[in-house]
Order: sequence, then structure tokens, then C-alpha cells
Amino acid sequence: MVSLIRKLGHRALNLVQESGSMTLFLLEGLALAFLPPFRPRRILQEIQLIGVKSTLIILLTAAFTGMVLALQGYYTLKKYGSEGALGSAVALSLIREMGPVLTGIMVSARAGSAVTAEIGIMRITEQLDALDTMAVNPMQYVVMPKLIAGLIAVPLLTAIFDVTGILGGYLVGVMLLGVSSGSYFAGMVQSVVPLDINGGIVKSLVFGLTIILVACYKGYYTEHGAEGVSQATNQTVVLSAVLVLAWDYVLTSFFM
Repeated sequence: MVSLIRKLGHRALNLVQESGSMTLFLLEGLALAFLPPFRPRRILQEIQLIGVKSTLIILLTAAFTGMVLALQGYYTLKKYGSEGALGSAVALSLIREMGPVLTGIMVSARAGSAVTAEIGIMRITEQLDALDTMAVNPMQYVVMPKLIAGLIAVPLLTAIFDVTGILGGYLVGVMLLGVSSGSYFAGMVQSVVPLDINGGIVKSLVFGLTIILVACYKGYYTEHGAEGVSQATNQTVVLSAVLVLAWDYVLTSFFM
């Protein structure tokens, strides 16, 4: 029993220590965004890596998510004679929850793992040390642009996800199942309020920053060669997904 308690305490201390290190890492990375030299080209390159190259998977995921929501929602609402509320159900589900969460998980799986692998390889091949030797701050050159790009790209991807999901719901609900087009969009306009949209935006900002922070942190402190890069990439995907779901609960409670 004493050994078990000791192990639990050791893991709890490690968790607190890593959380503190990650917070300091984030603050340093964001602070460097306000200090010269500014690197707009690097930020645009990272937006392309994180945002543009994730657009296709976001479109596919959003389309099928909206179609499934419409299909399930239609047969559920039909039991109560409320098929006209299908647009409201699809829009609110996407804007409040499904859009930000699924976008975050998809970005963590595609872009987060790529960011960790990139920085991890730079660490084990001593490229980060070479930047430091040349008087180039690796935090400012490598990490800061990725954090800023995450703050910009993930909310935009979330907006694309929401719109595409609503159109996917329209395809199934209106064109396939025969729900009135007017009631689909009218219910959506009446039910979606600014608080729902603002909540989705805040969630996407927090998720984007969290995903890229975890990816950069795990890559920056990679050890043990190629095996370390593999472990860091795996940890990034798992930890990012868990943190997205945890933040979703916290933020949903706040916006209720």
C-alpha cells in the first residue's frame, strides 16, 4: 500500500511539474511574438502547414458529421412530429460542440503529430542547437510561429467545419428525407444566438492553442533519437485529444 501511494504521489508531482513547464513554455513562446525580429513569413508557412493542409480532412469529416446528425435527428424528431426543428438541432450541435471538438481532434491527429515530428527531428539532429549557436532564438524561430498559426488556423477550420456540416445536414434532411428547406433554415436562424457562436469561437481558440502547445512542447524536449520522436508524436496525439475533451467540458460549463 505504501509503495502504491508513493507511486501515485510521484506521478502527481510529475504531472504538476510538467504542467508548470508547459505553462512557462507557452508564456515564453507568446511573449516572443511581440519582440523583434518579427517573422510574418514563418507564420504564413505554419498557417499553410496547420490550416491549409488540414482543410480536406476537415471538409470530409464535417460533411459526414452533418449528414449523420441530420439522419439521426430526423428519425428522432419524427417520433414527436418535430421534423421542422432539424435545422436547429444540426446547427446547434455543430456550432456548440461537434465543430470545435472534432476540428481539434482532426488537427491534433494530422497537424499536431506533424509539428511534433518536425521539431523532434530538429532536436535529435541538433538543428535547434545550431540555431542557438547562430544567435537565432529557436523558440522565436520555430515555436512562436506555430503557436500564432494555431490561434489563427483552428478557428477558421472550425468555421469551415460548421458551414460544411450544416450543408451536409441540408443534403440529407432536405434533399433526401424531404424536410422543408424553409423550416430547416428558419429554425436555424431562430435558435442560434450570439452566445452559441461566441462559445464556439472561444473553444476553437483554446483548442488550437492547446494542440499546438502540446505538439511543440513534446517535440522540443524529445530525447532518445528516433524512438523518442515516435513516443513524443504518440503522446502528442493522445494528450491533445484528452485535453480537448477536458477543455470542452470546462468551457461548456462556463457558457451554459
